[in-house]
Amino acid sequence: MNYKIAVSGSASNNCAKGAFRKSFEVGRQIALHGCVLITGATIGIPEWATRGAKSVGGVSIGLSPAVSKQAHINTYHLPTRYMDLIIYTGFDYSGRNMLMTRACDAVITICGRIGTLNEFTTAFEDRRVVGVLTNTGGIESEIDDILKLAKRGRRRIVFDDDPKRLVQRVIKAIRINERQKHIRHKEVA
Repeated sequence: MNYKIAVSGSASNNCAKGAFRKSFEVGRQIALHGCVLITGATIGIPEWATRGAKSVGGVSIGLSPAVSKQAHINTYHLPTRYMDLIIYTGFDYSGRNMLMTRACDAVITICGRIGTLNEFTTAFEDRRVVGVLTNTGGIESEIDDILKLAKRGRRRIVFDDDPKRLVQRVIKAIRINERQKHIRHKEVA
């Protein structure tokens, strides 16, 4: 089974220079590793990751906050290109964020604002692997400090400023996380 890796990031351009290009490369690397890209079906960082995945024939799934394609386009003003499948959740942004993080094996955070922080904390609490593409600006630059303040550790969190290396490290962390879950399940049984 292919791993499902979500890319979470800013829909607007509050990012550092080059963040969209790096997001494209993250999406491309996800696809090159045979993984499925999941996004919030929005513009900005997620759309650029989707473009990257599709540039090498990868699979891209978008989870929309809208209830229908019509609402996705006309109410939320979101794109439909570059995605193989869009799931219209009808749960607005916060509900969509939770579904997205729970539908994946890992989340990669790039740049971002408050919604990205929400996706990060949900993935953290759900014990998903989280990759943070550093030096991309926005909320990403605060995550290390947030983790220090929270005093909950950095387990399953991978920081890197290189898209290719980050995706490789995230996939490795997913494998480790899976083995640990398997061991815990065997101990309980």
